[in-house]
Amino acid sequence: MSCPEAPTRRLCLTAAAAIMAVALAGTAAAQSLVVRSTGPSASQYPTGARLKANARVTLVAGDRVILMQDGKTRTLSGPGTYSAGGTVQASQSMGSTVARMLSPGPQGRARGGFSRGDAPEEPSAPNIWVLDYRQSGTFCVANPATLLLWRPYMESDQLLKIEAKGKSETVAFVSGANYRKWPTEAIPVEYGIDYRLSGAGLSAPVTVRFAAMDAVPEEAEGAAEALMAKGCTPQLDRLVDAMSEAEATGG
Repeated sequence: MSCPEAPTRRLCLTAAAAIMAVALAGTAAAQSLVVRSTGPSASQYPTGARLKANARVTLVAGDRVILMQDGKTRTLSGPGTYSAGGTVQASQSMGSTVARMLSPGPQGRARGGFSRGDAPEEPSAPNIWVLDYRQSGTFCVANPATLLLWRPYMESDQLLKIEAKGKSETVAFVSGANYRKWPTEAIPVEYGIDYRLSGAGLSAPVTVRFAAMDAVPEEAEGAAEALMAKGCTPQLDRLVDAMSEAEATGG
């Protein structure tokens, strides 16, 4: 845009800068985040990639890509060609699903019945901040002082053994309870070391390593990016599964 001589020029340049900022913000907001990518074309659309609104996503048979934008997910399946900026159908339950998954405390019972394939999956933990002790890998901790262990079934008493740095502690799950607090006094939560979990219905020991979450994200895309950056894949999968279920039901 053309600006006249000063002093009007300063106002003109300020307005031009504001217009440019709005345009750039709109472009960033229009981008979609790849939160899951499987199939032959997965390397072309890797998890964590950002796609511009005008990007074309070309998939072949067996491909499945899940995009996240503005707190919603959109699942693309091959074969086919799609616009990354395509309209996401509104889901009445998506907002409540995201709020539940990002809640720092336990929220009711576990969900279940959603499947990535043909068979229904086992129940999944009700949010991303409780530790499902069946899952190995890196776990992002929102608050070490309130970290909860979780199990999918509660019909019987079970003992979970936790070992780290030459110490061990047994956590007792009683019948009727899904949760137990992590034994922070006996075995503190430390970052960068391995914890070995065994018993409590596990067919084989599980190894968990903790990562610090500097700030607890309040929206889905921020949470997904933070979990990716820390390598907390089980929690990312849990969030994406819950949002994809809300997307699929549309209710």
